[in-house]
Amino acid sequence: MTAVSGFSPEPRLRRGRVALALSFFAQGAVFALLVTRIPAIQDRYGISDGLLPAFLAAVPVLAGVGSVATEQLVKRVRPGLVLRCAQPVVCLALVAVGAGSGLAQVAVAMAVFGLAVGALDAAMNMLGVSLQRAYGRSIMLGFHAAYSLGGIVGASLAWAGAHWELPLAALYGPAAAVAVPAVLIAGRWYVDQERRPAHAAGAAPASLSLRFLLPLCLVMAFAYIGDSTVSNWSAKYLQDVLGSSEQLATVPYNVYMVTTLLGRSVGDLGVRRYGPVAVVRAGAVVAAAGFAVVAVAPGAWPGMAGFTLLGFGLCVIVPQTFAAAGRQAYEAHGAEHGPEASDAAVARLNIFNYVGFLIGSPLVGAVGDAWSYRGAMLIPMVLVLVTLVYAPSFGGGGARYGGGHERPRTADVGRGSNGL
Repeated sequence: MTAVSGFSPEPRLRRGRVALALSFFAQGAVFALLVTRIPAIQDRYGISDGLLPAFLAAVPVLAGVGSVATEQLVKRVRPGLVLRCAQPVVCLALVAVGAGSGLAQVAVAMAVFGLAVGALDAAMNMLGVSLQRAYGRSIMLGFHAAYSLGGIVGASLAWAGAHWELPLAALYGPAAAVAVPAVLIAGRWYVDQERRPAHAAGAAPASLSLRFLLPLCLVMAFAYIGDSTVSNWSAKYLQDVLGSSEQLATVPYNVYMVTTLLGRSVGDLGVRRYGPVAVVRAGAVVAAAGFAVVAVAPGAWPGMAGFTLLGFGLCVIVPQTFAAAGRQAYEAHGAEHGPEASDAAVARLNIFNYVGFLIGSPLVGAVGDAWSYRGAMLIPMVLVLVTLVYAPSFGGGGARYGGGHERPRTADVGRGSNGL
């Protein structure tokens, strides 16, 4: 399949694409600033090792609640408005996490962060799916590449803060001071899809069945089990199992983030040329090969090679899962109810992002403790390979959204969230 030759999207769509990419970037940076400084947060507030898992688990659980609430909210307001409201709240909640003075305050700040992140993730991906539909070609991976780049920047800022022993408030405050105005300005150019008035929308989105979404939900959960395995266990695995130094053990996650960025930066070109099914299959095979290399690696450097493969493989799966869910829901309900159905599908699918995150780390830890950590790496490998069974679910509508020759339908896209 080939993209439309000579097609240039109208300026409004290009501005909307840049604005949304900035939001993805900001969210990647903010989230990395939080998760990479968990030890410092624990020390600041005296959170015990027994209580810390409950704090960490509460964030994805509440994010799932936020995603469910967003599905209902966007029946009345456009996703762009949800994003414009939720993203500053996420940034300010990060500041509150760093500036609190007691356990109760940080608990409230983390709860607000989780709820707002769920709304933000759902709204961002709703906008990405609808904008891709307007473009008529794959651009979803580019948004997630911006998220990966933000994650690298956020992790680098967190490293600098730890190196210079900056208080959390001194790290998070300036970051939010830059991010909040930037996302508020970017919000003026979000491009929302046209939709029918809430009172006339009917019950079309509610007719989406779990059976319709189940294959994509499972793929999303499997991908995030793999991702959480890397983020939570790569350093420990390299140091304790493969005998690396403590300094070298910090490298695999950084390498993983860089390869995720690189893979997503070029992934849209692959989708346009070969289609989403082929790209997802290739990603699953590469990711499984990465886990296999990690499981049998005789030393630290072969293990690093395995984590490098993981980044290239896993990076394409999540963006394409969102794109497939939104596309298929839209096509199943037609132009009349399609936008609402697409939003509902993305919101429901987004919940399995957090399901995978919650399951992945404890699952690997339990298998590692009961058997071996080498054997534990085979669990996410097998789950990623199951994606091959569900890869055909990513088909349908490929000509329009996977890089085909049909021109985009800009009639489905409104004037932007600033017009609400």
